[in-house]
Amino acid sequence: MSSTVPNNSDAQKQRVLQLNQAMAGLDLFAGPQRPLHPEQNSTFRLAPEPLFVDQEIVDLLSELAEVFHAFYVAANRLYNRSVRGSVPGFYHEYLDQGKPETVLEYARLNRFRTHVPVVIRPDVLITEQGLAVTELDSVPGGMGLLAFLMQQYSAMGFELVGGADGIIRCFAAALRELSPQIADPFVVVTVSDESNDYRGEMEWLAQELTKAGLRTQVCHPRDLVFCQDRLMLGGLKIDILYRFFELFDLKNIPQIDLILYAIRKEMVAVTPPLKHHLEEKLLFALLHHPVLFEVWREALGKSAMSRLQEVFPQTWIMDPRPLPPHAVIPDLKLDGLPVTDFRQLAQASQRERQLVIKPSGFSPTAWGSRGVTIGHDVSSQDWESTINEALAAFEQTPHILQEFHKGRKVSVSYYDFETGAIRRMHGRARLCPYYYVIGDSPVLAGILATVVPLNKKMIHGMSEAVMVPVAVK
Repeated sequence: MSSTVPNNSDAQKQRVLQLNQAMAGLDLFAGPQRPLHPEQNSTFRLAPEPLFVDQEIVDLLSELAEVFHAFYVAANRLYNRSVRGSVPGFYHEYLDQGKPETVLEYARLNRFRTHVPVVIRPDVLITEQGLAVTELDSVPGGMGLLAFLMQQYSAMGFELVGGADGIIRCFAAALRELSPQIADPFVVVTVSDESNDYRGEMEWLAQELTKAGLRTQVCHPRDLVFCQDRLMLGGLKIDILYRFFELFDLKNIPQIDLILYAIRKEMVAVTPPLKHHLEEKLLFALLHHPVLFEVWREALGKSAMSRLQEVFPQTWIMDPRPLPPHAVIPDLKLDGLPVTDFRQLAQASQRERQLVIKPSGFSPTAWGSRGVTIGHDVSSQDWESTINEALAAFEQTPHILQEFHKGRKVSVSYYDFETGAIRRMHGRARLCPYYYVIGDSPVLAGILATVVPLNKKMIHGMSEAVMVPVAVK
């Protein structure tokens, strides 16, 4: 739902047109395409101002930086311990489900045992009850787009969370920490065909990192060369490799055997680490698992444990195996009665289907908005089919069931290229804060907001979405 803003200011229009002109020739967001106005250079709606949120929300997101980092560290530690038998075996069994031996081998190498991602990006909804973090991503897109938008809106005079250069400055610092002994490291971002939608924004970001003093280049994996004791690009030794490819896609990546060999022999520092267990959404379900409560609390501490349970929606692993007669699926109820089999949810009414089903990870359908089904947004027949398909896929691609959280209503302005007017849209927002781990300290570097119309249940980049950086109200 949108309406024309009365007394459209020339200044607002001018800001959008300048932003649009700055985007000409840049491939910063290759989201879902639609026929665009000939003069529009983006595949989403452009706004004359950032999204303004309360200081309290920004403070909460800043505080959560340490909590999310602690979660990754704890999840990694528990995985190592469960492999060795001091944590219930089902912890790593669920995380290892459907993974090839190569992936498991690299995840368990002792030399990388403590490594965790240096980039953390949650998907956060602002609800009437508070914040809901629907997932965490350690190989996120959007960094280049947000960095560009932060530059542009700062130049317009807005004071943004992270300032004008938060992404570039913090990303560079986090990367340098991977090879602190090298004064002038060479960073290569290798982008696979599967992740090609993000190549343009990463190329722009690499140019900005280079301007900031960190030599950075983007390449396709096929361009990498292994020579004697080093991994090289264009005749230069690579010191740091930023992995912009998914682990499920290893078999399709040229030179992967040489890349893995260089990583194993520590000829190059790599991030995110090759750890499938830190890229699975079912970690949320394991955090909520009652049998693991004390294990998590010991690993996280009481405060972080409590915060995570508050912001992570209740989540279940859709395991099709039968339960004994006296057992139930913890905290999952239908019509007030405990559920003993996920198939029972096929009988749920639309009101009771305030639930989401999505693949946990290690699948081409597990990133972006692919593979996500919102229960009350589909017919009962489609809901039943989704349940059955998710359970059938368990051996190769475990799925999760998660409580649906409805974002509270916000308003944003955008420029309508068809009419030349500033319009106002009521919608719901997803916030994506980008945290960079510098040493052992995660820092909030900027926040990307995606606002979609109220009639959209799923919030992601689309032609009807407004995408802007966040500023404090």
